[in-house]
Formats: sequence, C-alpha cells, structure tokens
Amino acid sequence: MRIGFDISQTGKAKAGCGYFADSLIKHLVSCDKNNEYLLYSAFGNTFWDTEHGTSTCRLHKSNCTHLLDHLSHHESLAFWSTSAAIDEEKLGNPDIVHGNNFSCPRFTSARFVYTLYDLSFLDHPEYTSEENRWNCFNGVFNAAMQADLIIAISEYSRQRFLEIFPHFPIERTRVVYLGSRFQDGDEEKPVADLEPDNFWLSVGTLEPRKNLRRTLLAYKKYIDIYNDPKPLVLAGGQGWLEDDLESFIVNIGLTKHIRRLGYVDDDTLNWLYKNCWAFIYPSIYEGFGLPVLEAMSLGAAVLTSNTTSLPEVGKDAVLYVDPTSEADIVRELAKLNDGKLRDILKMSSQEQAKKFSWSGTANQVIQAYIDVLELPKKTSRKRD
Repeated sequence: MRIGFDISQTGKAKAGCGYFADSLIKHLVSCDKNNEYLLYSAFGNTFWDTEHGTSTCRLHKSNCTHLLDHLSHHESLAFWSTSAAIDEEKLGNPDIVHGNNFSCPRFTSARFVYTLYDLSFLDHPEYTSEENRWNCFNGVFNAAMQADLIIAISEYSRQRFLEIFPHFPIERTRVVYLGSRFQDGDEEKPVADLEPDNFWLSVGTLEPRKNLRRTLLAYKKYIDIYNDPKPLVLAGGQGWLEDDLESFIVNIGLTKHIRRLGYVDDDTLNWLYKNCWAFIYPSIYEGFGLPVLEAMSLGAAVLTSNTTSLPEVGKDAVLYVDPTSEADIVRELAKLNDGKLRDILKMSSQEQAKKFSWSGTANQVIQAYIDVLELPKKTSRKRD
C-alpha cells in the first residue's frame, strides 16, 4: 500500500492532535516494512504551520517520502481548497490518505481515513472559539458524508459520533486507543526550585474545557482547610479563551501557590510526571485523555474526571471526581494526603498504563488500512 499521512500538526508547539500523529507515524514506519508512507507536512485548509517543512516530524527511512514541504500558505490553500477532488498525483498517488487535523478533503481514488478525536465543539460550544468550532464541525460533517473509515480514539468518541451522525455505517468505524510516549529510562530535566514529591501537577493546553478555573478554586479551598504548602504546577501552552488566567489567579489569592511553566519539552514533562505528589486532571471533556495515560505510565497518582472517555483510560487505577463540583475535587485532593493511598495509586496506575502502547496502536491502524481497501469507495450514504 501507498499510505498518505497527515503530519501537519507535528511541529514545535504540538498538542494532543500533533502528539497523536507524531507518535503514530513513528511507530508505523518502524514496524511496517511492507508499505510506503507519504508524509504531508501541509494538509487541508484549517491548519497552517509556518515552519511546516522543517519543524514537523522528519523521518529519514527507506519507506518514507516527505511531500508538500515546499508549499507556501497561499499555495497550500489553493491546493487543498479546490472545489474539485484533490490532485492525487501530487500526493504520490496514495491508495489511502489518513487525515489527523480535522480537515476532510475529497479524494476520487484514494480511500480516506479520518481520525476522530472528540466532539466537544458540539457538546460544549462555550469552551471554544467560533473559528475553531466552525473548522472542527465542517471537518467532522464532511467526514460523516465522505470518509471511508473513521478511527475514533475512544469508545466514547465513536458512540458520540454515531449518535450525532446516525446514518454513518458502524462497520466503517474503529476504536484505536493511544499510547504513552514516555517510559522509564527516558531523559529527564529537573525544574529549578521544585522539590521532588512536593508539588501537585496539572498538564494541558490552557483552554476552558480543561476546567482550570474550577480546579484552582477547589485547590484554594483545599489549602485553606488543610494548610498544604505544596504548590500547584501548571504546564501547558496557551490555548484560547484563557487570556486573563493570571488575573484570575491573583484575584483568588493563589499567586504564591501556583507555578506556571508554560509549554515544556518532553524531558521536563517526564521529570514532572515522575516527581509530582499527584497529577490533577479534572477535565470537563476529553476524547481520550493522553496526559492521564502519560502520567500513569510514569507512576504518578492520578485524580481525574468521571466523565467522557477518561474512565476508559483510568479504569480502577485512579481517583475520580465530578468535574463540575468544587467540593468533590477538594474531597479527593484531601484523600491524596494519605501517603499509603498515594503509593497504591502510583502502583496501580503504572500497571493500568501497560495495557496501552503505541506499537499496539500502530498494528491496529495497519489492520484498519487493510480493512478499508476491502470496502467499496464511499461516494454517498445511499451506496453503502
């Protein structure tokens, strides 16, 4: 097979979608020597990396060819935004194209595989910008009409998609879980002035659905009640609708208790996961919850939400909270003061994390590629 693969979001400041594409393609090209991979650093008309030819994932393997690195933004828009089908010859005449950034171009010959992350933009439109909601909805809607196969990153995301698009054939969907890119023995970079086992940690792009403000309010109540001197460390790049987060922290009196690190590299994140007292992630909505799995894989005690996909990841190995309840978050934070419980959670989380791996993910995706070529090309709902 000749497999076209979207790596457009794998650049320097990558977040969840970018980490998915980056980790998956690295494992695909390593374990699959039978097929050829065509890597597109520019893909679709909704996302643009100005350094796409250099900052995106660069793989120098005999089964890889990098394409579209030379395109300017204008040229990329002209290529991907055509009202006609995409010129597949310029894409290396792929048998399959796998899109990972919500865009859903139309192909005449190639089968199109679409990665479905979540539908938070529909279920919680208040948590995203109008532009982001428009781009995500158009991509998912087009995928519901013309994608040959949907790869959902959780059962929750697949079921939610099928509820919203009930006429999409279930046999054209797959659930493929993610893996952790971290393991014991990886390089670590300590953070100055942070003492191991003496800080709480929260990781994620700064956006409303991560529930940071309610988490901060609950943390304030917790330290007022229990007089816990451990700071809360926030690691993650700037997203949307949280520009005044610093003012919020000041106004609730948490300035001395919060350490904001911004976007951190993998070596730093590795150290943070391994050395935090506990990982705190009461997100409102997740398609999978990659930070939870990564924290678990490095033996962190985890507190997360009992909603959406997160119980699929944590199972019985973590503490769960109602993310809409400050009191619930405070109560579970207090439980983590118990060192024995923390030790139990650290052990159980690492065992649970072993059930997920990128090599397993890659093998399932290869099987999905084989399966989609056995299906007729999806041209309209009536023909299925």
